[in-house]
Amino acid sequence: MTTNLRPVISSERDYDMVMEEIHALMKKGEQHLTEEDVNHLQSLVAAAQQYEDAHYALPMPTTLAGMIEMKMFEMNMKQKELAALLGVTESKLSQILNGKREPDATFLKAIYRHLKIDPKFILEHI
Repeated sequence: MTTNLRPVISSERDYDMVMEEIHALMKKGEQHLTEEDVNHLQSLVAAAQQYEDAHYALPMPTTLAGMIEMKMFEMNMKQKELAALLGVTESKLSQILNGKREPDATFLKAIYRHLKIDPKFILEHI
């Protein structure tokens, strides 16, 4: 019988054991999980997420170009695709990302609208 208490993950070894248990439960298939299994799975996932947030957190970008590149990565886009989405030429986007050109108001509005970059971050980094 499994417990619904959230396990405490204090080492990489604990984390690996929790991940193995998560994978074992997921292998059973959603339709084959009991309510108790589902509750246990949720507690394991929450513990793993908490451990990952504490130990594998990605630092936030400190530049506008860095933030744009992070969003590009999250959206699995190439620079050419991002330029089309933002309504700018590839050349203009490349120049802005490489610090050779200052972003204009139209570009800043586009990254706010399409990439959902926080306006405060934009203002602090232009």
